[in-house]
Amino acid sequence: MLKNTGNRQEPFVYGSLGGDDVPLVPGQPVVSTPAPASSPQAEARRDYELALQVGNRSALNAFLAQYPDGFYASLAKLQLEKIAAEETRLAATEKARLAEQERARLASEGAQKGQQAKAEADAKAAEQARIAAEKAKQIAQDQAAAAEQNRAATEKSASVAPAADKTQPDKATNLAALTPGPPPAGLTKSVQVELRRVGCLTAAADGEWNAASQRSLMLFNRHAKTKFDVKLANLDALDAIKLKSSRVCPLVCDHGFKADGNSCSRITCAQGSFLNDDNECEKRRDKKPVAMRERPEANQAPGAKPVLARPSRAPSSGAGLGQYGQPLSGPERDAGCNSYQAAFSGKCP
Repeated sequence: MLKNTGNRQEPFVYGSLGGDDVPLVPGQPVVSTPAPASSPQAEARRDYELALQVGNRSALNAFLAQYPDGFYASLAKLQLEKIAAEETRLAATEKARLAEQERARLASEGAQKGQQAKAEADAKAAEQARIAAEKAKQIAQDQAAAAEQNRAATEKSASVAPAADKTQPDKATNLAALTPGPPPAGLTKSVQVELRRVGCLTAAADGEWNAASQRSLMLFNRHAKTKFDVKLANLDALDAIKLKSSRVCPLVCDHGFKADGNSCSRITCAQGSFLNDDNECEKRRDKKPVAMRERPEANQAPGAKPVLARPSRAPSSGAGLGQYGQPLSGPERDAGCNSYQAAFSGKCP
């Protein structure tokens, strides 16, 4: 083909070299590095953190079935005690609420005194049980929190991470942190709804814990003799408010209105009465006419001589009258008669 084409075209040859691969650069021998064996303590820690994230009784019981002993097993048992205390508190709270409702029902229906006394005793016992459950729950929660803080401190001190990684937050500490965050909107709205029911909140239940909601919980603390934190809505306050079957905060009405059950009605005064500053109807006082003495010169024409007032009739004794119509006697009578005889005759003897 080269000859026929004048060395312009050559045939294509396809083929491959046989034999072994020949490296151009000598390579280093490949040594497999075995994976570091994980310690049982590290596995227990990982599984415990997973169970703690799930946060229910089943996950913690499954962890204890696999790790019945050890440091993390003790932590899991404390978490189970906290869950049990919370369940006991919820049951006691519901029982106290039902007992209070029964006591209020019997009182409103006018039941027998024996039934009312028994219902009142049951409500009191249920309330004491609820308070005891609250304390037990708080103790269990404090113990679990202290154990978690101890665990975080121990793991942080035993860490061998480089100095650059120490600036990063410890993941185990974040997972075990029990610091409560802001309450969910559903819990806030539920607390607001209950505060409206007992008459302590007049604003709408919008799920925002604002200044009006804080004042309403402050009013509930004042009238219900409680000491809940008003900065945030919490589950304990919700349970306590639900126990109240009737109004707790007094109804406050504007001027001109009065409390009528759970609402305000306008005050209507009877005819002849008015509403005073004390929000009470007061009878209107009629103005008595005042007698005015008419001056004679007011009815006379300008320039006319004043007309003297005619004195009243003299007494039957014939004595003259003084300046104010009083009888005169002796020299005064003679002087008075002399002065009036010219104008009025027959009035003096």
